[in-house]
Amino acid sequence: MTWKLFHGDGRPRPGGIGPDGRPLPAWRALPDLPPWRGRAEGGGPPVFVALPGLDDAVNAALHLRRPLLINGSAGMGKSTLVGVLAHELQLGEVLEWHITSKSTVNDGLYRYDALDRLHAAQLADGNAPIGEFVRLGPLGTALADPGHPRAVLIDEIDKSDLDLPGDLLNVLESGRFDIPPLMRSKGGPFRVTGADGRTYDVGDGRVTRRHYPVIVLTSNNERTFAPPFLRRCIRFQIKNPDASLLTRIVQAHLPEIDGACRQDIERFAGRLQAGEKLAVNQLLEMVYLVTGHDLGAEERGRLEKILLDDLGER
Repeated sequence: MTWKLFHGDGRPRPGGIGPDGRPLPAWRALPDLPPWRGRAEGGGPPVFVALPGLDDAVNAALHLRRPLLINGSAGMGKSTLVGVLAHELQLGEVLEWHITSKSTVNDGLYRYDALDRLHAAQLADGNAPIGEFVRLGPLGTALADPGHPRAVLIDEIDKSDLDLPGDLLNVLESGRFDIPPLMRSKGGPFRVTGADGRTYDVGDGRVTRRHYPVIVLTSNNERTFAPPFLRRCIRFQIKNPDASLLTRIVQAHLPEIDGACRQDIERFAGRLQAGEKLAVNQLLEMVYLVTGHDLGAEERGRLEKILLDDLGER
């Protein structure tokens, strides 16, 4: 694989030679995604290296039907777990809810597009059912699905405002939520579209769960949570991995690593233990590039400075 894809001189280079003997466009030289970023083929689970004690926490959450809250630094593979869970328990597609500081519980339950409905009312299709303007969120879809439990990832819950964790658990404890625009309308039962693109029967607008979802919440340790929220979750704290665990993680993604890369892993582990803020994906990217290309010591040093820079605030 060619390392120099970009030269900075503005001159395109052929991306290889095609079957007809003609040069291919330069973009043909672009590589595929690194293996850990591509989707598993054939519906298989993502590559995941289980951490010591994590299986106990997961099984406790499954038996108690509680959300699993995983705390740990960014880039430690927290969100990957739910994909493995969904595959192993045959739960189907994972429903993902990525939290921001502006997220509310309704973002996870449903969205009602009042403006779109108003616009439709002014056109020939003004009699379109109101359910066409409601879309369930990831959590709402899981609660409305009558078929089987669904796996839900609530990613980076620590980015939320102070009220969201409590509002979220109130919904999970009751197993119900209302969609007021539908409840105020006549003509039910209503059918609405879920976050997975399928349609769901929501009756008169009051949704009551048939199955308790398998929920994984992730947190990057950027805030603390109130005790009422914590006691309703099964918690697991991811500690900084040592060189042995890092080697297992890297080998799971990149089995062809050599001895020089093992030295990179040991240095990376030492930096983690010293308190530097680093993510495992930085190490994967470094090893992936130096394993796949014949780089000199100077190039390798420059690359290490770029890829393994401390993520802490400056």
